[in-house]
Amino acid sequence: MRWSLSRPLAVVASLAAFASPTAAEPILQSNSLNTCQENSGFSASLFKVVFTPNNHTANVDIVAVSSVQGNVVFDVEIFAYGFQIIRQQVYPCKTDLKGLCPMTAGKIPLNFNIDVGESAVKQIPSIAYTFPDLDAKVRVYINMTDGDRAGQSVACVEADVSNGKTVDLLGVKWATAIVAGLALVSSAIVSGLGHQNAAAHVAASALSLFGYFQAQAMIGLTGVHLPPVVMSWTQDFQWSMGIIRLGFMQSILTWYQRATGGTPSTLFDSLTTVSVQVEKRALSLAKRSLALVPRSIAEPVTAVVKRELARRANIQTSSGSYIVYGIQRVAFRAGIESTNLFMTGLVFFCLLVLFTAAAVAAFKALCELAVKNRWMPNDRFLEFRNGWHTVLKGILFRLTLIGFPQMTILCLWEFTQKDSAAEVVLAVFFLFGMTITLGWAASKVIRIARRSVTMHHNPAYILFSDPQALNKWGFLYVQFRASAYYFIVPVLGYTLVKAMFVAFAQNNGTVQAVAFLILEAAALIAASVLRPWMDKKTNSFNIAICAMNFVNSIFLMIFTEVFNQPPLVTGIVGLVLWIANAVFALVLLIMLIVSTVFVFFRENPDGRYQIMADDRTSFMKSQTHLTTTTELDALAATARGDKSGFKGGLDLDDDAESITSDSLRRQTEHLNVPSAAGSAAGSMSGSYPGRPRSPASPVMPLFPADGPRSPPRYTDQRPASPFGAPNRPASPLTFRSPSPWQRGAGYDH
Repeated sequence: MRWSLSRPLAVVASLAAFASPTAAEPILQSNSLNTCQENSGFSASLFKVVFTPNNHTANVDIVAVSSVQGNVVFDVEIFAYGFQIIRQQVYPCKTDLKGLCPMTAGKIPLNFNIDVGESAVKQIPSIAYTFPDLDAKVRVYINMTDGDRAGQSVACVEADVSNGKTVDLLGVKWATAIVAGLALVSSAIVSGLGHQNAAAHVAASALSLFGYFQAQAMIGLTGVHLPPVVMSWTQDFQWSMGIIRLGFMQSILTWYQRATGGTPSTLFDSLTTVSVQVEKRALSLAKRSLALVPRSIAEPVTAVVKRELARRANIQTSSGSYIVYGIQRVAFRAGIESTNLFMTGLVFFCLLVLFTAAAVAAFKALCELAVKNRWMPNDRFLEFRNGWHTVLKGILFRLTLIGFPQMTILCLWEFTQKDSAAEVVLAVFFLFGMTITLGWAASKVIRIARRSVTMHHNPAYILFSDPQALNKWGFLYVQFRASAYYFIVPVLGYTLVKAMFVAFAQNNGTVQAVAFLILEAAALIAASVLRPWMDKKTNSFNIAICAMNFVNSIFLMIFTEVFNQPPLVTGIVGLVLWIANAVFALVLLIMLIVSTVFVFFRENPDGRYQIMADDRTSFMKSQTHLTTTTELDALAATARGDKSGFKGGLDLDDDAESITSDSLRRQTEHLNVPSAAGSAAGSMSGSYPGRPRSPASPVMPLFPADGPRSPPRYTDQRPASPFGAPNRPASPLTFRSPSPWQRGAGYDH
C-alpha cells in the first residue's frame, strides 16, 4: 500500500480530542507540534492541520525550523490512550514537497492542501470523530537514510490531535452554577418563612456541592499533565473559581494592568503566527528546544528560563512556540490572558458580593412595600424585616466563606506573578482580609459556644437561641452538630494549605499530587471518624464527597507517572475519573434538586427531616407569631437573654458585655419579677461555685406550647427545667397562656 505525506498529516489531524459540539461536520485537527527527544533537529513554531473526511482534504499550515540536511524517512506512530494502533514509514521524496526532499536547514514555511486517499480515510475508525476528548497523538521520528548517520533518528516531533468534540460544555457550566445558586437562594427564602430545619439542610447540601465543584476545579489548576478528558472536565467547574471570560472585561483589565505599571501578555494575539503547547514539564521542553543552540548560549538561557518559570509559565521556546501549564493552562483554555486571570477572579467575586447585597436590600424594600399595601401578611418574613442588617452581614460572611478557596489560590499565585504593583496590593488586601475575617469569625463562634457550655452545659443554647448569633455567625456552624462547632477551623486550615500547594508548586506536579493525597486522606478520615455534620444524611452526603475527592487525588498521583505505568493505564484512568465524577456530580445535583423542590411543595418541609440530636430546634426562636405585650413574653425574652426587639441578649460584638445577675435584675425589675439569677444564687453557689448563672429561671416554662389563649389563672404546675436545675417554689405571679411561639423546626409534626 502506497503512503504519502498526506496520510500521517491526515491521521495527525484525525485522532484528536474533542473540542466543540457545534461542529457541523466531522473534523480532525492538531494545533501544536512538540519535540519528543533530546537534540531534536526539527521543530515548529506554528503547526495547524485540519482534516475533513467528507471531502478527503487536509489543510496544513506549518512554520518549521530544521537543522537536518539530507534524505530522510518519517517513522510515524499513532497512539490512542497510550496504545499504539498504527506504525508506518513515509518517504517524503515520493511527494512533491519543497524543502523536505532532501531536507534543508533553516526556516521552512509550508501552507498547502493535501488530497487524502480513500484507503487512508478508511483506516480511521468512526469513533475517532465522535468520542469526546479522545486521548490520541501522532509521533514522528525523522531518520537519516544516507551519510554517516544513516538509520539514526535526528529529530522527533509529536502532535496531540482533536476531533472537535469535548466534555467542556457551556451547558454543563450553566446547569451546575444555576442549581447550586438557586439552592442557596431557596434556603434563604425558606429560612425567612420560618422553616429553619429544612433551610439548614438545603444550605448545607448546597455548600457541600459547591465545595465539591471547587475541588474539581483545583485538579485542573495543578501543574500535573492531565489527559484531555480530565482537562476538559475540570474546566467545566472553573466558574466556581471566578474564571469566567467576558470580552469587554478583559479589555478593561488589560488597560488597568498597563495603567498600573504592568505588562500584559499577548498570547492570544499571537495565535495566528505561533503554536501553544499545553505541557507540564515546561523546563524539560524548553531544554529540548534549546538543544539546537550552542552550549555557551544555551546554559545561561536555561538559567533565565528557570527563573522565568518560577515567575511566569508563559514561556516562549527557541522555536517560537509557547508553553502553558497548570493555572495558565486553565486560563488559556478559558480564553483569558494569564496576566488578567487574577483580576478576573477578583472582579467576579466583588460583583457577586455587590449584587447579593443589592438583592437583599431590594427584597427588604419589596417586603415592606408588600406589607404596607397589604399584598402580604404582616407577619411574613418578620424576622428578616426586623433584623435584615444582621442577616445581610451573615450572608456576606457566607459569601466570604464560599469565595475563600478561589481568592486564596489566586492571591497566592499573584505573589509569584507580580502582574503589576497595584494587583499585588489587591492580592495582599483580599488574602489577609478574608483570612483574618474568617479566622476572627471562627474564634467568635468558639467563644460563644464555650460561654454557652459554661452557662448552660450545652453549646447549642446560645448558638441557636440568640438570633444575632444565628443570623450573623450561623454560616460557620449550622451545618455541623452543636458539639462540633469548632470543625470550621480545620476546614479553613485545609482550604488554606491546599491553596498554597496549588499556587506555589506549579512547577512540580508530583509535589502537588502528594499534598492532595495527604490532605484528602486526612479530610476523609476526619469526616468518617468525627462525623461532624448535623445529621446522618448530611454526614453521608459529605463523607461521599470526601471519598470521591480522595479517589481523585489517587488518580492525580497516577497522572504524574511516578509509578512508571504504561501510557494506556494513564489514558484509561483519565476516562474513569471523568465517568465516575460525572455520575457522582449528577447524583448530587439530583439529590439537591429533589430536596429543594420538596421544601417548596410540602406543607411542612421541616417534617421531612429528623430532629437533630443536639436539640437545636428547641432553642431557635421564631418571631413570626411573637407577641411582646404579655408578661410571659417579656419574661421569656429575659430567659432567652434577649434585649428589646430583634437583637439577642448577648452583645456578640462586644465581649465585655454578658448576661449577669445584675443585668437580669435590671431587665425584670419593671415586671416586679424576682431575678432568676438572684433567687438561684444561694442554691446554685454550692453546686457550681464561681460559675456564671444561667439566665433561664427554672420555675418558668422556657418554651410555651402553641395553642389559643386562655383566661388568666393561677397554677401550681411547674414544668421541669430543660437544663436540669431543681424546682423552685412557685412564683406568686399570675400568668396568661403563652403566645404561640414555634418551638423550632422539626416540632410542628
